[in-house]
Amino acid sequence: MKDRKPTCELPSRRRAVKALPALLVLGAALQPAQAGLQQRRESRLMLGTRVDLVAQGRSQLWLAEAMDSAFAEMARLSASMSRYEPGSAVSAINKLAGKGEAMPISAELMAVLQTGADLHARTDGMFDMTVGSLKSWHFEVGSVASVPSAAVLAREQCFVGSAGLILDTHARSARLARAGMALDLGGVAKLPILAAGMQVLRDQGVKNALINGGGDVLYLGANQGRPWRVGVRDPRRPQRVLGVLPLAGQGVLAASGDYERYFFENGQRHHHVLDPKTGRPSLGAAGVSLWARDVESLNGLGAAFMIGGREFARDWVSRSPGLQVLLVGQDQAIWSTPGIKDALQS
Repeated sequence: MKDRKPTCELPSRRRAVKALPALLVLGAALQPAQAGLQQRRESRLMLGTRVDLVAQGRSQLWLAEAMDSAFAEMARLSASMSRYEPGSAVSAINKLAGKGEAMPISAELMAVLQTGADLHARTDGMFDMTVGSLKSWHFEVGSVASVPSAAVLAREQCFVGSAGLILDTHARSARLARAGMALDLGGVAKLPILAAGMQVLRDQGVKNALINGGGDVLYLGANQGRPWRVGVRDPRRPQRVLGVLPLAGQGVLAASGDYERYFFENGQRHHHVLDPKTGRPSLGAAGVSLWARDVESLNGLGAAFMIGGREFARDWVSRSPGLQVLLVGQDQAIWSTPGIKDALQS
């Protein structure tokens, strides 16, 4: 007997899907230049968001060339890893799902997929790249937002599971075992792409720079001799900040929140961080900020902490001394590690 196709009602009107970065870069606009230093700022759309880049160096022409190279590298990687790009390798893997045909992929994409697979194992499935199979949720700006029916979610939930992602490191290829599966690398690809852009700047000789990709911030050096200043948003009052972190040297500050992309239906907030075990928006935290020296120390953990909540984050941090965390629970209670608590300024 054939399964009867589930039906669900569309909303009677469009609900605007709101978008707001989880971190707010303050004081990153052009400052009076120090002797012998020029500063330049550029913004471009990629990775489904706006990427801002600020850099300092010996001349505007030199900075423009270095920044163009950094943006070009980030655009190249984004074009390969985005499921929204029809010609991307990720889109090709999704189209070939269940057909038994592996897709040859780049070394960079293989590294991201291996990171995601490792996180899936280490987080007991809280991080899962195959949440792309939950296709009935729509959080993109301008989309028609509605809660999928239980029947639709149950059907899509059958295709969530990283065990169905087959990686062949020798042949450098990837495939999805079952038709209906789909990858979404939003939780694990953006930071390595931004880091690749920062590495280009370093290779060009830039010593002071900041990249802000939709609230995920990588920084190098300082802002005209002063720390870069980044505000951590209050999840329930996102036009305000819980405090400001002064950043200098080298590091990354990444954030996730249920106020970044969301909509309300029947008085309930529905947001873009989906729990792979339920197929529904996570309930563990309202917002998470993660701070470390390098991307590898925190990549993908924003989604896992949003799902696992305070106790999961506390346990993880106890085994990761280089990671600093500020987590706001659904009850609005704030928990943070001493490093970030001491550094946060009002």
